[in-house]
Amino acid sequence: MSIEIQPQTIQEQFEEVIRQDDRLLIQDFLNSQNISDVADLIADNEEYAAQIISSMAVHRAAGTFKILDLSRQKTIIQDLPPLKTAELLNELPSDDRTAFLEELPNEVVRELIKLLNPEERKITLSLLGYPEESVGRLMTTDYLSVEEDWTAQEVLDHIRQYGKDSETIDVIYVINQQGQLIDDVRIREFLFAPPEKKVSELTDGRYIALNVHDDQESANQVFKMNNRVALPVVDDQKILLGIVTIDDVLWVASEEFSEDMQKMGGTEALDEPYLEIPILKLFKKRVVWLIVLFLGEMLTATAMGHYEEEIQRAVVLALFIPLIISSGGNSGSQASTLIIQAMAVGEITLADWWRVMRREIISGLLLGSVLGIIGFARVVGWSQFFPDIYGTHYLAVGAAVGVSLLGVVLLGTLTGSMLPILLKRLGADPAVSSAPFVATLVDVTGLIIYFTCAYLFLQGALL
Repeated sequence: MSIEIQPQTIQEQFEEVIRQDDRLLIQDFLNSQNISDVADLIADNEEYAAQIISSMAVHRAAGTFKILDLSRQKTIIQDLPPLKTAELLNELPSDDRTAFLEELPNEVVRELIKLLNPEERKITLSLLGYPEESVGRLMTTDYLSVEEDWTAQEVLDHIRQYGKDSETIDVIYVINQQGQLIDDVRIREFLFAPPEKKVSELTDGRYIALNVHDDQESANQVFKMNNRVALPVVDDQKILLGIVTIDDVLWVASEEFSEDMQKMGGTEALDEPYLEIPILKLFKKRVVWLIVLFLGEMLTATAMGHYEEEIQRAVVLALFIPLIISSGGNSGSQASTLIIQAMAVGEITLADWWRVMRREIISGLLLGSVLGIIGFARVVGWSQFFPDIYGTHYLAVGAAVGVSLLGVVLLGTLTGSMLPILLKRLGADPAVSSAPFVATLVDVTGLIIYFTCAYLFLQGALL
């Protein structure tokens, strides 16, 4: 009978080479693994993170470092000796290096920049000089550009000489003598062109470029609409400054999505992994919105106090207050979530506000009618089994509840749909109009609608 020997996992292999304490063996093992697997090793063996990075070939170390979480990157930089830190930072692509440095305190950034060689230091300072959340912070200067009077053969020779240092060679950028972008040409065009053919003969002047001061979110939309792996970045004079690649844009999109989800949950964006953010900082992020929402709910108590006399005269009205305000809050939360998500992916713009309002009016009337009918039926049906609960005026009570639900749900859908658009128009983040915020806003107005309807239907009866 043969015995099947299970192959060792990467973790088990790593533990074995670490036990042997052989520097060359560790280096060979790490350099033979996929970068993603090394990143997983670092996640599972954080005490060896700096040793793992310092043992790898510098280009592989840089490739691994840039896909790690920010907290692990910080730990590694703190633990690496200055020489290894300098090697790693100089090897990192300029865009990834900038993304890392912009998350650090200014005094730390100043010390790390001193470790860069003059050329990389100049590039890094230039990128850090652009506004936060701008395309300039995302771009890399590692790209290939050629001039329009070159031949296809000269372009291919240029690619062979400098292509290894470029972020991507799928597209070659054509510039004039002033450095202005003229066109972008796919590398396949040069591969199939006769060697003597001029670059100008392969250009058509149709290209898509990002402005260095554009918002990073707008860059995400451009990538989605144009199916590109990289886009050139120019200034206001159309001077080619760098390129932005799809991996960086996807990273930004992921961060934006996380921030929006946190804001829609009624808290500030955390900016750090949940389990790693200090508890005091987490408290500060959450307490502000809780106070705002609490103060808003205090208005609900004030509104109920205003109708205290009506509640005393018709106690039955108090039974339906949670039903009314929760229905309005739920409908508003639904609408705000749908609109915020649609705005985030570019399905809705500010110009669509009237179309959105018309749709939400219809939706609110339909949804409110359904809930209103159910509410009315509940009151009437329940009174048949328990006549003493609502008394002889159960039809009026049911009508007040049903019409109130129609009005409150309609108000909720309109508030939830229009508030994100209004905030966007004012230059604020639509995600601030979170579900808890909309629900709190609708609670107060929902009570007013409810007691107004109750007064109209029950005047002369219970009121």
